[in-house]
Amino acid sequence: MQTVLSIAVDALAYGMVLFVISIGLSVTMGLMRVVNLAHGAFAMIGGYIASYAAHDLGLGYAAAVLLAVVGTVVISIPIERLLYRRIYGAPELTQVLMTIGITFCIIGIANYVFGPTLKTIPLPGSLQSSVDLGFRTIGTHRIFAIVCGLIVALALWYTIEKTSFGVKLRASVDNAAMAAALGVRTEIVYAVSFAIAVGLAAFGGVVGAELLPVEPYYALRYMVTFLVVVSVGGAGSISGALLACLILGCIDTTGRYLMPEYGEFFFYLAVIAIVCVFPRGFAGRMK
Repeated sequence: MQTVLSIAVDALAYGMVLFVISIGLSVTMGLMRVVNLAHGAFAMIGGYIASYAAHDLGLGYAAAVLLAVVGTVVISIPIERLLYRRIYGAPELTQVLMTIGITFCIIGIANYVFGPTLKTIPLPGSLQSSVDLGFRTIGTHRIFAIVCGLIVALALWYTIEKTSFGVKLRASVDNAAMAAALGVRTEIVYAVSFAIAVGLAAFGGVVGAELLPVEPYYALRYMVTFLVVVSVGGAGSISGALLACLILGCIDTTGRYLMPEYGEFFFYLAVIAIVCVFPRGFAGRMK
């Protein structure tokens, strides 16, 4: 029973971390129609900035997280304006090649500036403790990751489905020319959407650093993982991405607990099985 509970808690925390990082990619792929393989690179930037803020600037955890999110968004603004705007609406192969190139450039610059070593983000004492539930204890950081995932899911769903910005975004996706004719500034809508996606990636990279360590080739190591989560959940679907993260997180965590020698075998076996049954993902949008 102790093993089952440990697997359940770790799987839920891992799934939520995957969700926070991957949901931004789901937004850019499903709503903005951009295959952004550099998404993990922005999560890495967030982790590097937070580590620098904590170790070199002596800032607390909350300040480091805030600086990481804001700093990553600021860095992404010229990248979006100068590079990503050139591939909006471009063929998918063009988007893939461009974003892979951006990924390698970011990795090279980050390693040159911060050094090619594993980066740690020290947790405050409140997140290093455990919560006693009576029948077992749960690490506070695990609970924190789970709560962050739930808050991000609700906030993003409300923003896209219930606000005027969400209406403008969906209108721009369905027919950008018509939306622009009606007064919607589509360039600003896309820029804000991209900034939100990048900010979430940075936030997830910091919050999930205990589960997905920030190291020199983080962007490449987890590129396929983030892309798989979006594909299984269905690009553009918040509920689909959340379901995919929870299911794949559970399968991956269970496999690593019980049969660690198999590595990620069960994770990708589950992906193959799910894609065979749901070719467009759990909640994929029809094109």
